[in-house]
Amino acid sequence: MSDEIRIGALPMALRWHVEPVNWAITDDAGLTIESGPVTDLFIDPGGRAQNLSAPRLLGEVAGDFSFQARVEVAFRDTFDAGALLAWVDDQTWGKLCFEASPAGQPMVVSVVTRGTSDDANAFDVEAAHIWLRIARMGGAFAFHASRDGAAWQLVRHFPLPGGPSVHIGLLGQSPTGRGSRATFSQIRLADRRLDEIRDGT
Repeated sequence: MSDEIRIGALPMALRWHVEPVNWAITDDAGLTIESGPVTDLFIDPGGRAQNLSAPRLLGEVAGDFSFQARVEVAFRDTFDAGALLAWVDDQTWGKLCFEASPAGQPMVVSVVTRGTSDDANAFDVEAAHIWLRIARMGGAFAFHASRDGAAWQLVRHFPLPGGPSVHIGLLGQSPTGRGSRATFSQIRLADRRLDEIRDGT
């Protein structure tokens, strides 16, 4: 893995588990990730090849938390995406994506992997950006998305096996494409447990 990287007010150091084509810390303490062609994080449930090549910057956190960022992607090809990631190991993780659909429509998409990956579309996004959030509550995780960074819509609620700590971070991908650029801003990590995952807060 790479050297330690610090971003804004995040309390933990981060490292590249897979390095991108290029990356930069932005002026507002955000991050831009440039992914290369045919980069993905997916283990096909139909038994076809897995692809774990997507660049991802991760740091370790323990206990309950809420991790969020505003995500914008320079979409070029189908399935280009920027994502938030909760990572245990190569076979155990979940990602929440702002992704280009086959119809060319940006969407919120989630993938949870426990040996193999699933794939679930949530809703279309008309704007050029979206806010994404991962929250941990003991052994359970919740994915949320927000169009304005204030009112949150539940996308997934699921268990993820692992110990008291997990790696979280940011990912870029271009599974079928020529490469893409994802920009993350307003990156926040709060040491708090969500008491209610369905009330929009």
